Amino acid sequence: MAVHPVDDKRLDDMARGARHQGVVASVDATLPHVTLADVLEPGLEPPLLLVLDGVTDPHNLGACLRSADAFGAHAVIVPKDRAVGVNATVAKAASGAADTVPVVTVTNLARALREMKEAGVWIVGADTGGESLFTADVTGPVAWVLGAEGEGLRRLTRESCDRIVGIPTQGTVESLNVSVAAGICLFATRRARSTGGPSSR
Repeated sequence: MAVHPVDDKRLDDMARGARHQGVVASVDATLPHVTLADVLEPGLEPPLLLVLDGVTDPHNLGACLRSADAFGAHAVIVPKDRAVGVNATVAKAASGAADTVPVVTVTNLARALREMKEAGVWIVGADTGGESLFTADVTGPVAWVLGAEGEGLRRLTRESCDRIVGIPTQGTVESLNVSVAAGICLFATRRARSTGGPSSR
């Protein structure tokens, strides 16, 4: 890779207003196209998927990608409409995870959830009022479904879930940021798989 020293004005022009800390790289931002069928192909371990229902904040999507990478999720599935896609802000917030975790964009989320079910994946919605994450069995093929900031799961999405699981909390806040909740759910799945049962065992 060639490195060219330039003045501050040239860096500012190349960064298009973004903070650059004295370095700007020109890269091919095209990510490989991955389909849901690719993700559902039989593998060496049960699928662990993260489905985001209408997340519109690019920083949250980026943070979800970081959690997905950290806990070995095989892909993140997002709807095409009414949700943020992978852009420069998402890539920056993801700190490299946008290059390691496949992002599958689907036209119809409910149809995609049905396809996952047909492939033997359990659809688990993370929302209040469900079974406790401490006792939920998430050792098999799992797709965690998390809703948008402040809105939670949409009705049709919730009805498409095989079960609803809630994260037990002790504080006064009513809900967690979607990226925090994603990290907790993915971690709980990895822990349950390593111990052979629910996270409380």
